[in-house]
Amino acid sequence: MSLTADDAVAMEAVASYPSIAPRLVTSLAEREDLAAYLASGGYAPVDDADRLLDDVLQAGVRGRGGAAFPISQKIATVRANGSPVVVANGEEGEPASIKDRWLLRHRPHLVLDGLRLAALMVETEDLHVYVSDEAGALSVGRALDELAGSGVWDARVTVTVVEPAYVAGEETAAVQALNGGPALPTDKPPRPFEEGVDGRPTMVSNVETLANLPVVQRLGPSAYRDVGTDTSPGTFLLTLTGCRSAGLYEVPFGETLRSVLTWLGEDVESVAGLLMGGYFSGVVGPQGLDVPLDHDAMTAAGSGLGCGAVAVIASGLCPVTVSASVMAYFARENAGQCGSCFNGTAAMSAVLGALVDHRAEASDVERLRHWSSFLRGRGACGTLDGATNVAASLLREFPDLVAAHLDDVCGVCGGGGARLTDPPFAVALPTPSTQ
Repeated sequence: MSLTADDAVAMEAVASYPSIAPRLVTSLAEREDLAAYLASGGYAPVDDADRLLDDVLQAGVRGRGGAAFPISQKIATVRANGSPVVVANGEEGEPASIKDRWLLRHRPHLVLDGLRLAALMVETEDLHVYVSDEAGALSVGRALDELAGSGVWDARVTVTVVEPAYVAGEETAAVQALNGGPALPTDKPPRPFEEGVDGRPTMVSNVETLANLPVVQRLGPSAYRDVGTDTSPGTFLLTLTGCRSAGLYEVPFGETLRSVLTWLGEDVESVAGLLMGGYFSGVVGPQGLDVPLDHDAMTAAGSGLGCGAVAVIASGLCPVTVSASVMAYFARENAGQCGSCFNGTAAMSAVLGALVDHRAEASDVERLRHWSSFLRGRGACGTLDGATNVAASLLREFPDLVAAHLDDVCGVCGGGGARLTDPPFAVALPTPSTQ
């Protein structure tokens, strides 16, 4: 689904949290070229790939695409299976996330350097960049042109551009697209690390994850861990929407949204809730402001950090309306391949739509409660899990508002409420200068 200017909020604020030296973001309004990246220490030589892999293990780098899987384990598994392929996955399916597009457009050499290091560690020269953002693809293509003949890295990287879709970034969808098929998820097993591109073991890694590998190489594992938490070391890119300070921010793991919003000058007392992890992790109440932004802490709180996208639900916006809008997106954008997902998202969307319009009955809400548990884990990809997270979290976190909608007395919606974009909290980037 392509976003127009009317659909998405233009996002231009990019900054790092004040207590840290930036690792991933820059103050550049332009795209970083090869000369600038080399001047920062990029494309440093690797004397020992095994030692580098151990450094990545000791640094504790976890995936930034949503699953938070340790990348060192993924590298070791793919390498052990022989004749591997590495894919930099920049197909950012979450409409409320902007981080991958920003990296590809503004810091393509950081991503390619991470791809280079991953290739050295898994021992392959079969490399791919998989994207749906045309501007990002052009930026990567230009970076490869800059590298050609430079003597820095003899890169042989295939760039594949697909149509944007929520499911297109799922790792099996990426593999199927690179194999010449549609960008749709496939049944598992086999998983890509077992059998992926051209039937070979394939490591599919999010571009922000790969961008952390040169940081580990430059800093070493101990300094890499100077920020973050024990289980989620380092920093992550937070896409923040739903407030005046909407933007992309590099934040240490372990900070709270209260501290981030206070730093940005936002009124935290006006926050009615949060939409977490893009669309995947559902909604939480204002208490989510004080949960550490750490994968394990968020999971323990019944939510998730996911891809690092967070939308603020302000006091003038009803969480029931937010949940209904996200569910409508799932019902519209699912792959249409699994009956449980196709029918389940439609059924849950119908109930939430009726709840917004004050047409739902208590029996509808009980069916929604049942589906939010019963349908979990039944699709080929994570779309249905995201939909069940939205339903379950709304019922758990905002029972009084759900009851108010059943009784046709919601004070937020009764006052007119705020208008949501379709898809909600969608964000867009201006194209950087390529001077």
